[in-house]
Amino acid sequence: MIRFQIVIYLLLNVLMLNGCTTFLIDRSGAGGYAQDARRTGAMTSDVNITANVKATLIRDNQIDAFNIRVNTYRGVVTLYGQAKSSAQITRSISLARTINGVKKVISKLIVIK
Repeated sequence: MIRFQIVIYLLLNVLMLNGCTTFLIDRSGAGGYAQDARRTGAMTSDVNITANVKATLIRDNQIDAFNIRVNTYRGVVTLYGQAKSSAQITRSISLARTINGVKKVISKLIVIK
């Protein structure tokens, strides 16, 4: 079941984001479109990093990965969402750092009990 979810997640990321050259940035959609400064190769790399981080978090049985969103911009990974403990946050950060291409990990995770 987990393997199936990982495959679906990766396929959706590749189909939805791969090759796109214009992204909405933050809340710019309300006032118009903002051009992303990354080249297509950098965007593809960021998409792959995001997918690999998410897949790694999903495979880990100590983390509830479906409550964690992953965003990557120029190799900097930001984790958003909720965790059940500070240990899960620490583990999520550590696992994200193991992915090839990750330059830095920023955690915006909060503990919800």
